[in-house]
Amino acid sequence: MANEAVKVKAFLDEDSETFSYVLYHQDEKQAVVIDPVLDFDYKSGRTNTKGAQRIVDFVNSEGLHVAWVLETHAHADHLSAAPFVKEQVGGHIGIGEHIKDVQKIFKDVFDLEKEFLPNGHQFDHLFKDGETFNVGAMNFRVLHTPGHTPSDLCYIVNEQMIFVGDTLFMPDVGTARCDFPGGSAATLFQSIKKILALPEATEIYICHDYPPAGRGHEYKTTVGAQRKHSKHVHDGVSEAEFVKMREERDASLEMPRLILPSIQVNIRAGHMPPADEKGKVYLKLPIDQL
Repeated sequence: MANEAVKVKAFLDEDSETFSYVLYHQDEKQAVVIDPVLDFDYKSGRTNTKGAQRIVDFVNSEGLHVAWVLETHAHADHLSAAPFVKEQVGGHIGIGEHIKDVQKIFKDVFDLEKEFLPNGHQFDHLFKDGETFNVGAMNFRVLHTPGHTPSDLCYIVNEQMIFVGDTLFMPDVGTARCDFPGGSAATLFQSIKKILALPEATEIYICHDYPPAGRGHEYKTTVGAQRKHSKHVHDGVSEAEFVKMREERDASLEMPRLILPSIQVNIRAGHMPPADEKGKVYLKLPIDQL
């Protein structure tokens, strides 16, 4: 990158194969955290912050000031650790404004309490498509990229790098599924085309990697590599071809292991549902809804 003072530190959550990031300016010590993960044991219903603590420890060891804890969308495969990170090192929790659409869908699916308002107020800030903001010398531009979910967005930094969430995977893995409520393969294709219209040297940082046999986990590729080598959306693939492939593939996939606990926590900005009169917290298990 032209600005060598801007650094990226990736953290892999092995359980969900999720990459979280600390993006920071080495000289100014300004930073953002992207997509932090809360450890969750489904069998016992227990959470812990061991993975997120690695992020906190890194921030502290580098003497960084965290301005934002950014979510690319309401994840369906892990619980967000955004509240823990904010509590430990600060930062405002931000997500795309279309989280309100996702909240409306899943308030009905989970029959959430009437006090839960699907207006996005659980987050500190709701980003609009095209919105820009600065963290020191780092300029961020928000790109709304629905399809996987209605609320997905990407963060373009200094017009040189982009954090794409679940929209794209590594070229040999392909693209995100689109069969969750509110998803659309045609919409995802159009969103990906916006990403691939960026300069070919633009660095792409992915949120998940499911590596094929023979290679380890990777988190960085480029627009040029995606256009040449993506197994799903390389140059020459039509929207109709993509939609047919994506819908057929999605029909064969199981639901993510943690989708039911994850969604009802993540639409609350990573907070658990309110405790009952005895101080106990419960997550719901809707039957035959997804």
